[in-house]
Amino acid sequence: MKKCVITVVGKDTVGIIAKVCSYLAETKINILDISQTIVSGYFNMMMIVDTNESVKNFDEISGDLDKLGKEIGVSIKCQREEIFDMMHRI
Repeated sequence: MKKCVITVVGKDTVGIIAKVCSYLAETKINILDISQTIVSGYFNMMMIVDTNESVKNFDEISGDLDKLGKEIGVSIKCQREEIFDMMHRI
């Protein structure tokens, strides 16, 4: 399994989850875990996904999500799970 951590942060607007999840479904990326909150009008979502069956490679996915984020006015970052874990070890 190839896991990635996707974070979405920005001002809350209608359709953020729908647009991100639609992209993931179209590229055959499975959502394993998801958490989202809205605090004082700011949207924050973190997802753990499995890219093993994806029709695109990691660089394409990361670039597409960055572009999608700019289109909808949020920041979307995609990191490989092992890199994310190493960055956040105590």
